[in-house]
Amino acid sequence: MSEIRLYITTTEKGADAALSLMTDAFEDEGYAIATMEIDEKNDVWEASVYMFRPDEAEIRDRFAALLAADFPDAPIEREELPDIDWIAKSLEGLKPVRAGRFVVHGSHDRGTARSGEIAIEIDAGQAFGTGHHGTTAGCLEVIFNVMRARKVKRVLDLGTGSGVLAIAARKLAPAAVLATDIDPVATRVARENVRLNGIASGIALETAPGFHSTAFGRHGPFDLIIANILARPLMRMAPQLAAQLAPGGDVILSGILASQRWKVLAAYNGVGLRHVRTLWREGWVTIHLDNRR
Repeated sequence: MSEIRLYITTTEKGADAALSLMTDAFEDEGYAIATMEIDEKNDVWEASVYMFRPDEAEIRDRFAALLAADFPDAPIEREELPDIDWIAKSLEGLKPVRAGRFVVHGSHDRGTARSGEIAIEIDAGQAFGTGHHGTTAGCLEVIFNVMRARKVKRVLDLGTGSGVLAIAARKLAPAAVLATDIDPVATRVARENVRLNGIASGIALETAPGFHSTAFGRHGPFDLIIANILARPLMRMAPQLAAQLAPGGDVILSGILASQRWKVLAAYNGVGLRHVRTLWREGWVTIHLDNRR
């Protein structure tokens, strides 16, 4: 199915303003949004929203209404993207990523791990999380630090995507890991990656649309909860997530832009969690909290 990009051309300042508007309108619904510099010398930027063809008419109307007040003279342009497996294509040239003792690589880089490193193979798939994004790499580094510092028996990877974080936790220690996602495709891809990495037991994978799923009661409470999602859903779920944490537990949150850090911290401080550390990578942050006082 063809993917469509709708976009406006503006300045860097305008692109930042448009991104803020699009984040409020589209972030929770899973539509990809982006800004991109086209011409540095002349300060030309594009602000885009991506969708598949069946959603185009609805998203165009919403996009136009969203931008009408601040961008009245900016025409909405359209690009139809070729039907290419972009994840597979992009991974062809990606180099291994190192975070903590982990090295995440594709099948084209098997054997790349050095002595003492923990190799995780994540190849092209339909789910987010190859290790190359700042949020995933940040989570890997904090997972290593937390699980190296203390014994963790039960781990929750909420919004598992490719399964890379669940695989990392299980490879690092003999913990019981529950990996969940709202998308059954992601759950299937994660299951394939678990198998690819030679993990025969210790990771339970379930499609769970929310904390009302019985999976959390069956596997929790958790000594470590990892949630690499998006800032606004993380803020909304703060009370439910904190309720799943065992006494003395740790939480790793990511998918958070640096500008959103204080709002997320406020939400989790409000449910009794203490800020331990913030890791900064490529404009994104990974936040480590705990409930130890």
